Amino acid sequence: MSSDVKPIVPGRAEKAPTNFFLNGVETKLTHDPAKRLIDLLRDDLTLTGTKRSCEIGRCGGCMVLVDGKAHNACLMMAYQCEGKEVVTIEGIAENELDPIQKAFLEEGGFQCGYCTPGMVVSLKAVFMEHEKPTFEQMKQGLSGNLCRCTGYGGIIRVLKHLCDGCE
Repeated sequence: MSSDVKPIVPGRAEKAPTNFFLNGVETKLTHDPAKRLIDLLRDDLTLTGTKRSCEIGRCGGCMVLVDGKAHNACLMMAYQCEGKEVVTIEGIAENELDPIQKAFLEEGGFQCGYCTPGMVVSLKAVFMEHEKPTFEQMKQGLSGNLCRCTGYGGIIRVLKHLCDGCE
């Protein structure tokens, strides 16, 4: 067999077209059908705010919104975004910080900052589902996010700030 001939893999297309909205912009791409969303965002589209960390859906560093719901980009195939609205941390706010981002700044809700984009995206999903979420709803919304630096004290202050002093 010649070295310039690729073996045929039965049932697998060489390229997959995917049309979706990314941070409000219609996006049409052709990519390897085995490409994960995290790899498409970071490697192909240079949207590096979505973090690559555990790669098994346990840390929340790669959290994105898909049709308004929080999803781990490391667990989604890129083709699964067909026809959907995907929002990364880069698309959370235009021109100024989102109130969630402001709360993280004002309350010192981060230390190294690596987990912060995923937490902001997860909280955004909570606020999209509940107009005025309770502390418990926000806490539950962050249940898939890990922080290895802060001990969560600053993050608890952020939640209290966002729910306007609730307990």
